[in-house]
Amino acid sequence: MSMDLGVLPSHAGVDEAGRGPLVGSVYAAAVILPADYDLPGLTDSKKLSEKKRDALAVLIKQQATAWFVAAADVAEIHQYNILFATMRAMARAVAGLHIKPAKVWIDGNRIPADLALPAEAVVKGDLKIAAISAASILAKTARDAEMYALDQRYPQYGFAKHKGYGTAAHLAALKQFGVLPQHRQDFAPVKALLAQGKCFD
Repeated sequence: MSMDLGVLPSHAGVDEAGRGPLVGSVYAAAVILPADYDLPGLTDSKKLSEKKRDALAVLIKQQATAWFVAAADVAEIHQYNILFATMRAMARAVAGLHIKPAKVWIDGNRIPADLALPAEAVVKGDLKIAAISAASILAKTARDAEMYALDQRYPQYGFAKHKGYGTAAHLAALKQFGVLPQHRQDFAPVKALLAQGKCFD
């Protein structure tokens, strides 16, 4: 699929990572790529191995005209819900760029309300626009880094393997060890366990 749109050096691509997991922050990244970027294999982060994502993340940070990664934590997710917390993280990522883009491409079908810049929502943008693909990689690797840090603190939950998603192993660990402060209280499996008083001791 063509990524020709991704070479406009005045435009930023924005994507998020971590809307679905039961634990941790939701991340968003904004990236402006130069016209002459050289990022072999660049595509949607979900289609890449972790090793390839990590390697590309280093190259993106080296080559990007500007980049910024932002997050909305579990308190914001609880206060605003996951959709609006994601929008807030996206707006923060754009605001964090040291260069103001002429236009912002947002992956998906929604544009953050408080972006204050010309913007376009692009469905499957992470497969169509290089700057969005780059943003998806930075958001995903930042999100994974949080999961590895959480795994160091609470190895019994297996965060390094399931990355916080509601896998059978994660749900079993939740039932055995209880809900952590970092879990998303409004997500159904977590909410159900909290109703039973199953908090981490």
